[in-house]
Amino acid sequence: MAIKVHYGDTAKVNLLKGKTVAIIGYGSQGHAHALNLRDSGVTVVVGMFDLKDPTAAAAKKAGFPLVSIEKAVQAADVIMILVPDEFQADAYQKSISPTCVRAR
Repeated sequence: MAIKVHYGDTAKVNLLKGKTVAIIGYGSQGHAHALNLRDSGVTVVVGMFDLKDPTAAAAKKAGFPLVSIEKAVQAADVIMILVPDEFQADAYQKSISPTCVRAR
């Protein structure tokens, strides 16, 4: 089975227009996705465990709204979990899942 890779001319970015994407974590993956989405015209909010983390300062310097993970999830139509693998389960169990359940 071949994997189809999308680039600027085939990606359907318009599906995200008018939506808010929560980027959870702003490390090596989070910052790249956040910048790319913003450059594509998508609204982005960055959610962090620790708003005093050095990567949080980088997100703020880049001009992104910086909030807790719970607030990012509440604001989002789409959630991208981009914290390091060893923190993903904790982020989901403590901050994302309970917030999504309350939002229903």
